[in-house]
Amino acid sequence: MTSLVFAAFFFFAIHVGIAGSQLRDRLVSRLGEKGYLGFFSLLSIVGITWLCWAYSLAPTVWWATPAEWTRPVAWGLVFVAFLFVGVGAATPSPTAMGGDAQIDSEDAVRGILRITRHPVLWGIAIWAAAHAIANPDVASAILFVCLLAVALAGPPTIDAKRSRRFGERWGPFAAVTSRLPFGAILSGRNRLVLSEIGAWRVALAVGLYALFAGIHPWLFGVPAIG
Repeated sequence: MTSLVFAAFFFFAIHVGIAGSQLRDRLVSRLGEKGYLGFFSLLSIVGITWLCWAYSLAPTVWWATPAEWTRPVAWGLVFVAFLFVGVGAATPSPTAMGGDAQIDSEDAVRGILRITRHPVLWGIAIWAAAHAIANPDVASAILFVCLLAVALAGPPTIDAKRSRRFGERWGPFAAVTSRLPFGAILSGRNRLVLSEIGAWRVALAVGLYALFAGIHPWLFGVPAIG
């Protein structure tokens, strides 16, 4: 369990303490953008590998009795998570890696970006929360709360980085989008246009959900649904 705690701390620290701070800018100035991305990718691979390995070896210590109702609720949330991740990853965005040019596009705010400018991170957050609900043991709490914390820390830190990078060009995009899902829509700064999301993106997300539900027993030894 100790290794898992340290792995979780390491994974959180590199994302918040490096990628989520101005230390990233200093590293980019020294290493260059590609050099930094290579360095951070290596740290991330080490971090997620250590985290998964430590989790696989951690003893099962229940802090609550698993309830039957949590499984269907969790996998309903996972379905929503896959929609956010699948649709978000397939939608060009100024907040995504390699999406800098999108900030100047007339169609910068379309589809799921009207709902939130960070759909992938919200998908990961929902996925992590769902798994924490369905697995009330100490090791799972450490793993999934760590991933949830990293995902929730992402939107404000990405916004800060994009604001520094884009300068005045960031303001108009940020003004009509929101970190929180549906925030801009509920405040009247945007509107929901379902046709812009794209049926093929939804189909992609549903297909990925079905694929992972199918291979879940093979990967993790337990059925996804049931």
